[in-house]
Amino acid sequence: MKICVSSTGETLESEVDDEFGMCEYFIVIDPNTMEYKALLNEASHSPTGTGAMAAQFVANLGVDVVLTGFVGPHAKRILKEAGIKIVEGVEGSVRSAIERYVKIIKQTSNS
Repeated sequence: MKICVSSTGETLESEVDDEFGMCEYFIVIDPNTMEYKALLNEASHSPTGTGAMAAQFVANLGVDVVLTGFVGPHAKRILKEAGIKIVEGVEGSVRSAIERYVKIIKQTSNS
């Protein structure tokens, strides 16, 4: 599984950004190993269509899940069409967001 988190910075200690399309970075993580790549969100400085451009970029990364604060309607449609699960309302550090998500997944798969 590959998880993408909208982030304010380049590390796992960075905060989850509350706006998917406008975040500075996308952190793409393998939750089994916690190996990650920080990718600059070049769409964040675009005057229009930031959410849609960011969503297409993330969809092309082949991620399974996006963790973020909020995803706008155009970006949400693109991500859903790509088969990507969207989890909104996520806060805290990127590391803690991943750990919470993995814990929830394990609990639901064990029940």
